[in-house]
Amino acid sequence: MSTQPLLSVEGLSKSYGGVHAVRSVSFSLQAGEILALIGPNGAGKSTCFNMLNGQTAPDAGRVHVLGRDTTGLKPREVWRLGVGRTFQITATFPTMTVRENIQVALSSHGHRLFNLTASLPRYAQDEADRLLELVGMGGFAARASGELAYGDLKRLELAVALANQPKLLLMDEPTAGMAPRERVELMRLTAQIAKEKSIGVLFTEHDMDVVFEHADRILVLNRGSLIAEGSPEEVRRNAEVRAIYLGEGLLYDARHREESAP
Repeated sequence: MSTQPLLSVEGLSKSYGGVHAVRSVSFSLQAGEILALIGPNGAGKSTCFNMLNGQTAPDAGRVHVLGRDTTGLKPREVWRLGVGRTFQITATFPTMTVRENIQVALSSHGHRLFNLTASLPRYAQDEADRLLELVGMGGFAARASGELAYGDLKRLELAVALANQPKLLLMDEPTAGMAPRERVELMRLTAQIAKEKSIGVLFTEHDMDVVFEHADRILVLNRGSLIAEGSPEEVRRNAEVRAIYLGEGLLYDARHREESAP
């Protein structure tokens, strides 16, 4: 791994009407590393994410991507630097085909401006199909995205996020609403792509099975403050995490399933 962090966050803070949503949060992420950000509802996870990709301006603190200060940049400017994002609620064009959804993202990445109806079918078809193959959707290219099952929509959203060749991928509740088997498959796919392409991944997640199986490190937020950071085993053993968030039973269940897995 590179000695320079892919993502560096220093003293990030945000308040709303006197309520501290995020309090002086600092952490770093290396290329190829998968980092989970967890915490109870209202802990500040979404606010933190929104400050990282420019949707929300911090009150204090700095964000650096590959050494460049991105604090205060607009979401599109952050995206141009190679920061992809998926959302808890999928956002695709339902009347377009699966391939066309990818082509729209590729055209934006390529700074192409043209009549989408007339030109899109011919634009970057090979690259779009390559991305669909990468996420296991090669046979869905001609289908309307509005016809897809929810798990396949999540795969499509991942392909769209990969269209700008991201160095950093922010995933907000990537498995929300998915069946257990689909959750495992999506995160295994994401982890495989991240390792192969040295993409740093920061994701939020409520499913502890997903977190403990796939995260290299875990950050734990509570009431806007970072209360723990470390490997899955270190976080599992952390007394404050047990007391505030996870609970003895949930930690035991996650550990038991992990140790029993083939």
